[in-house]
Amino acid sequence: MAEPQGWIDCHDPFGRDRSMTVLVEQDRVLLVSPPGQAAVMSPTQTRRLHSLLDRAAANSGQDQRPATT
Repeated sequence: MAEPQGWIDCHDPFGRDRSMTVLVEQDRVLLVSPPGQAAVMSPTQTRRLHSLLDRAAANSGQDQRPATT
C-alpha cells in the first residue's frame, strides 16, 4: 500500500484550490495530481514540490542520485 509523504497546495486553471499528493509505494514515488485538471503552481510551490519529491525518493530506499563533491 502507498504511504503518504505529503501534499502541495496548488490551483487549477480556473483558480480553484487543489492539491498534489506525493506517495511512496515500495521503491516508487507516486505524484497524484488534481483529477482531470492541470496544476498551476507558484515558484514557491514548485520549490516545495521539489523538496517533497526529493524526500520521497530518499524514503523509497532507491535514491540513485550520484554523490556530490
